[in-house]
Amino acid sequence: MLSYEIHVRTFHFKQPAGTSRGVYTVRKSYFVTLHDSERPQCKGIGECAPLPRLSCDDVVNYETLLTQFCELLVQTHRLPLALLRPYPSMQFGLETAWTQLHAAGGWRLFDTPFARGEEGLAMNGLVWMGRYDEMLQRLEEKLAQGYRCIKLKIGAIDFADELALLARIRERYTAKQVEIRVDANGAFSAAEALQRLTELAAYDLHSIEQPIRQGQWCAMAQLCKQSPIAIALDEELIGVNTPQMRAALLDAIRPHYLVLKPSLHGGMAGTMEWLSLARQRSIGTWMTSALESNIGLNAIAQLCAHVYAPAPAMPQGLGTGQLFTDNVDVPLQVRGDRLWFTDAK
Repeated sequence: MLSYEIHVRTFHFKQPAGTSRGVYTVRKSYFVTLHDSERPQCKGIGECAPLPRLSCDDVVNYETLLTQFCELLVQTHRLPLALLRPYPSMQFGLETAWTQLHAAGGWRLFDTPFARGEEGLAMNGLVWMGRYDEMLQRLEEKLAQGYRCIKLKIGAIDFADELALLARIRERYTAKQVEIRVDANGAFSAAEALQRLTELAAYDLHSIEQPIRQGQWCAMAQLCKQSPIAIALDEELIGVNTPQMRAALLDAIRPHYLVLKPSLHGGMAGTMEWLSLARQRSIGTWMTSALESNIGLNAIAQLCAHVYAPAPAMPQGLGTGQLFTDNVDVPLQVRGDRLWFTDAK
């Protein structure tokens, strides 16, 4: 017999997490735990973590809906994936709990070199928005820790200061030595975006995520054609929940990359769907967390190692599970610029 529990927990950031959309100081997550009376030694835990003002399932009756989906799951012994499409953070949490319940035990979800403790996953070092001096200090810390792919959140401080940060990296490191990604979170207007991208291109960047706000397909398609920097879509994928709409978006915009976030973009199944559509169109992808705790981060890392087997081709965005003062104890460890799973037994 299956049963479930839902627990709500609020996490606190070590330092404010600033984006062009605002600053997060706390993070609320809903944890679903599944139990099977026939296997009392096994359980599955999944994190459902919608982002306020960003997730398409950031709704006032979130816990009520999640409870209804849990009831359906324990009654049918099946994930209601068709019903969950509009609720990606709930889908991801339930998929995680269901997968763990049926896995070999512990926090290991898939059998991969990462899950066996044989390989670490290369990550980008994330530099959050802040004042120029704050961002400079964070940048120096990431470089000192050994990161060779740096991602800077831009769009909240003076653009000239952001260019100065990029110049500081390029004065010391070539593009072969340190890869730079920037994430604008839709901060640029459609009118100014191409000029901003042209200025940014002087610093030999790998890519820019979401230069303009989502929903402007024609403007984004034009940018992808003209930009001197590869463009990656992130927020653009939120709320695009059917295979037909996903294909239509990719065919209309033709981006260079997709940044796949299971909590935002369709859970595990939706991430696989985006990945398949991208591969059919020769669009690059990487995976990243979206401010989940270590439980969500572990699930994303395990999925990442599984879908990009034998190993991801580029650094992933898996460092955000380390952001909280009161995180969940999960066997993940950052060594240098790699994330390792340390419960390989």
